[in-house]
Amino acid sequence: MPIVTAAGAYDIANVPQMRPAVAPETARGTSMPSKAIALLVTVAFSAIGVLGDYFLKLASGHERSLKSVWFYIGFVLYASTAFGWVLVMKHLKLATISIVYSVSMVLMLTTVGVVGFRESLSYWEIAGIVLAVASLVLLMRFA
Repeated sequence: MPIVTAAGAYDIANVPQMRPAVAPETARGTSMPSKAIALLVTVAFSAIGVLGDYFLKLASGHERSLKSVWFYIGFVLYASTAFGWVLVMKHLKLATISIVYSVSMVLMLTTVGVVGFRESLSYWEIAGIVLAVASLVLLMRFA
């Protein structure tokens, strides 16, 4: 059935179907090796982020935090992960990336806080960490 507009008549049977704006690899489904590598890269970026957080924590101990060398090191580490996120997002759903990144950041930052800065954890914080890990298990199980 043609549609008539001021620009002319168009046959709607020949209009291309709308497709989601995702990378072709995501639309077709990725192979297991590329998904596994993307997950490992996500965890590696979490580790780089934790290292950046470590330096930012050191910077926070200085009177002029934003002018300390630790701040600039932390800033550069955070910024360096932006390039890799673009590659990871080609292979994984944003929801999957966010859970893997968040849980790995929580676990690694908690370890740095407890071991490196001698911070303590309450029972509620430990329960929250356990629930965060459970969310990751559920996501991976049903994704």
